[in-house]
Amino acid sequence: MTSHWQRYCTHLIRYDDLGISLDVSCMKFPGTFLTKMAPKVKSAMRELQKLEGGAKVNKDEDRMVGHYWLRSPAMAPKELQAGIRKNIADAKKFASEVHSGKLAPQNGGKFKRILIIGIGGSALGPQLVADALVDDWKAPVHTHFLDNTDPNGLQRVLGSIGKDLTKTLAIVISKSGGTPETRNGMLEAKAAYEDAGLDFHRHAVAVTGTAKGGIKSKLEATAKKEKWLRIFPMTDWVGGRTSIMSTVGLIPAALQGVDVDQFLAGAAAMDKKTRNLPARQNVSMMLALMWFHAGKGRGTKDMVILPYKDRLVLLSKYLQQLVMESLGKELDRSGKKVCQGISVYGNKGSTDQHAYVQQLRDGVNNFFATFIEVRAAQGRDSAVDDSGNTCADYLQGFLRGTRRALYENGRENMTISLPEVNAFTLGMVIAAFERAVTFYASLVNVNAYHQPGVEAGKKAAGEFLNILGKTKAALSSTPSAADQVAKHAGIDPEDAYHCLIHLAANSGATRLAGSGPATDKFQK
Repeated sequence: MTSHWQRYCTHLIRYDDLGISLDVSCMKFPGTFLTKMAPKVKSAMRELQKLEGGAKVNKDEDRMVGHYWLRSPAMAPKELQAGIRKNIADAKKFASEVHSGKLAPQNGGKFKRILIIGIGGSALGPQLVADALVDDWKAPVHTHFLDNTDPNGLQRVLGSIGKDLTKTLAIVISKSGGTPETRNGMLEAKAAYEDAGLDFHRHAVAVTGTAKGGIKSKLEATAKKEKWLRIFPMTDWVGGRTSIMSTVGLIPAALQGVDVDQFLAGAAAMDKKTRNLPARQNVSMMLALMWFHAGKGRGTKDMVILPYKDRLVLLSKYLQQLVMESLGKELDRSGKKVCQGISVYGNKGSTDQHAYVQQLRDGVNNFFATFIEVRAAQGRDSAVDDSGNTCADYLQGFLRGTRRALYENGRENMTISLPEVNAFTLGMVIAAFERAVTFYASLVNVNAYHQPGVEAGKKAAGEFLNILGKTKAALSSTPSAADQVAKHAGIDPEDAYHCLIHLAANSGATRLAGSGPATDKFQK
């Protein structure tokens, strides 16, 4: 790689004042690429200025997109600035009241645990922050999550809390209060509190849309009616996948002892750097351009995230939602069918070298990798071999070796380097990717801030529940095949069969096995 040195020096973006760098020297873009992309880059920069200026760039939903204002309130429209600052102050004040015992559980003492109930960005963001920044054994509270509607999963989490439920604060996060997974988790949690002889409302906090903010929320109505401990607002100009620096992320983070001011400051610092710098010096724009180059502007290659730090193991999961929900669109902004998107996956190094890196090195070349390097060991790092090498030395060796091995076999990759993992640097990384998503969406002309596919999935789930109700009503004590039940219910036979199998697995029906689906019979 000696001949690669000059390319590395040319294509390294380094912000010495922030301690972060981006190396794109192992991305094999031609020398003319940046010049060719210059008009698109200029347009993307203009669009970001409009977005940060308060334009309703999410035209499908007639909304502003303001997650960048969360860490720079002075950039927000004047009527929003005080509210943003108040939400930050309220999060810190609330955490202080919980930590001091001023806000206490029903039976006295202090809250020892928090139970976060949400899904999508309402869970992924807090999960990333908790895993990256919080040492659970010394945190002011221990954290648990209900982020699905799997009954076994719900009971496992509640079971792990056990008798400590008496000292557990439940934080329910949902903008509308109508998200089924979150509602179901809340109801299961409420039942657990009541089974323990506790009043749920004396342990419950809502983070939701509010009537004052122009959002009609079932969760706000419930929390008010039942007199929950607190209601913290969500806004319609922050989407779930970019809500980590809103009340969604700040309330849990502050409770866990995270320095939320540094978290916001890191994001604001990255925003400032990438707001006006030219592409060759702009970390976020260069990320977007490399995505465009690798996937030919059509997402033809997957993005593999390889953080070489255990604290960042959830980063790939977090970025999976941020990138794929934002960019995975059937139509572009003019209504043309384009089927855009970039698939994202990853785990951590060097664990992955004993897993799928084998395919990355030698198999189908359908990806580009993003290494996340953390330079400081951040822990005891004594010698582990006769040469005096430490665990951190080995980790660095695995990173550098894998980077070289991929590049030498024609596998493109880039490296983001951080001094250490802390609130400030995590804020920087999240902001860098958020802005890269904004830039890339402009480069390929899609709306990054709506999610019609998610809404379609919710609608389909509702339709299934309607069909399930019809199937239950049509089922009798007489054994009947799926097509007979379907005819009686007025539904499709395959839909009826799936409903019947579900009911049979959950004590709602009895299945008499035949030779196949057509001859299986079911009865009450």
